[in-house]
Amino acid sequence: MKNENHSRICIITVTGRDQVGIIARISRELAELGVNIIDVNQKIMSEELFVMTMACDMASSKAAMSELKQRLAEVGQQLDLRINCQDEKIFTQMHRV
Repeated sequence: MKNENHSRICIITVTGRDQVGIIARISRELAELGVNIIDVNQKIMSEELFVMTMACDMASSKAAMSELKQRLAEVGQQLDLRINCQDEKIFTQMHRV
């Protein structure tokens, strides 16, 4: 597990059907990898649609971004969620108005 994180901050977005344990499960994966959550926003939209955005600091993590993405993809499959993880700089460029 080589730390190949060029940026220390990553943005994780989660969408899917609301269900018990989403935040707990994702937080557990992040904690196991040594990733610190620095901001989180979540909302239930249109009765059952769960939407969450997390800003995470990977400075203390020994995991590479690729490993984080793989672990989150597995959680996404297990919970039937769409989970995206990207470098903060890329996220900001993509969402600039």
